Amino acid sequence: MKVKQGCNSETGVPVTTEEELLRNSVITPEDVLGLQKITENYLCSPEENVHMIDFTRFKIRDMETGTVLFEITKPPTPGQLLQNRETGSRKDCDPNAGRFVRYQFTPAFLQLRQVGATVEFTVGDTPIDNFRMIERHYFRQQLLKSFDFEFGFCMPSSKNTCEHIYEFPALSEEIMREMILHPYETQSDSFYFVDNKLVMHNKADYSYSGGP
Repeated sequence: MKVKQGCNSETGVPVTTEEELLRNSVITPEDVLGLQKITENYLCSPEENVHMIDFTRFKIRDMETGTVLFEITKPPTPGQLLQNRETGSRKDCDPNAGRFVRYQFTPAFLQLRQVGATVEFTVGDTPIDNFRMIERHYFRQQLLKSFDFEFGFCMPSSKNTCEHIYEFPALSEEIMREMILHPYETQSDSFYFVDNKLVMHNKADYSYSGGP
């Protein structure tokens, strides 16, 4: 399993807007690093994932104690659902299904300084040399931190496992209190690039109130 440390460097990156990027035929890492707030829309379609990257498992753990805080495995694909229609599964599939995750944590999560996020994914029948993720976290349109990870080389038709280490910023008591009192107003955009071209865009929101 690969272990990757994230970095955060945006010095000199021009400011961009979602509206500008939606007009671009190609969106680059520098483009999304210039965004100043959470996006309202997905910046690419599922069809742009021509490398057939498929995330199948995700786990978050506290690096200090090893405690697993969240774990999810991908449900059956739309094709499998259609094949199993005799069981009563739905035939209609949302094209954005699987691109959004809602996390529910306790207030104690905000005290953590370092967590590990293990992701398992498969790729299609072509190798990937330059696979990169930029993940930007916001609270009420204020950027909390931007993470930047490299996945490394991926062989064709392979299953890969990589753990990204998140170093969380120190937050003020006031900001943490507001984040706890206002669940799901903390949000993130995860942008995935192959050869510096955006191919996937996922979104998430977060509650730290300890309940739904």
